[in-house]
Amino acid sequence: MAERDFLDEMIAKRTARNAEFPALLDAASRRRELLHALAAQREDQERSQTAVAAAMATSQSSIARLETTASDAKMSTIDRYAASLGFVVQYHLVPAAGGRDEPAVVVH
Repeated sequence: MAERDFLDEMIAKRTARNAEFPALLDAASRRRELLHALAAQREDQERSQTAVAAAMATSQSSIARLETTASDAKMSTIDRYAASLGFVVQYHLVPAAGGRDEPAVVVH
């Protein structure tokens, strides 16, 4: 078994204080994954952060933060970012406990 590192210890301490912490961490990870995917799409389209920012009526620094450090970006901001790249974000409602085999509800 691998040794526990600092991250393991931090997660254990936070979970001891708040039993919901692992779920919050998982949600943040999914948001970060979505934002990284959108940043990759922007790069694939060879569009600069400045060009996307102009399309969204915001600043380049806001796009940089969104792509790198936005831990809790608003859904409306993510939707606007995706739209500026020609995408629509779909939302899937997946049962949280024990029902992962049940079909997801897709919201278009």
